[in-house]
Amino acid sequence: MINDDELYRRLVEEKAQVAERLEQFKARGQEAGESREGSPFGKREEEASEAFELEKRLALEEKLAATLAKIDHALAKYEAGTYGLCDSCGRPIERERLEALPQASLCLACKARQIKDATGAR
Repeated sequence: MINDDELYRRLVEEKAQVAERLEQFKARGQEAGESREGSPFGKREEEASEAFELEKRLALEEKLAATLAKIDHALAKYEAGTYGLCDSCGRPIERERLEALPQASLCLACKARQIKDATGAR
C-alpha cells in the first residue's frame, strides 16, 4: 500500500509534467497563429481543417488545465491535512482510488452520484 507521502510525491511530479505539456501546447498554438498572420486563408477545406485543429488543441489545453487544477486542489488538501477525505461527504476516499488517481477529491459513492446527477440518470 502506498502512503500519503508517496502520493504527494506523485502529485508533485504529475503537476510538473502536466504544466510542461500545457505550456508546450500554448507555445505551439502561438507559433501556429504567428505563422498564419498576414497570409490569406486558402481553400475552405484548409479553413475547416485549421478550425478543427484549433478546436482540438483548445480542448486538450482545457483538459490539461482542469487536470492541473485538480492536482493543485489535492496538493492544497495535503498541506491542510485533509488529503484523502471526500470533498462531498468528508469520509475517507478509497485507498485504491487514490493510488490510481492521486488527485481524486471524491469517494466512489459521491463520484457515482455526481455522474448520475450530471447525466440525469435515475
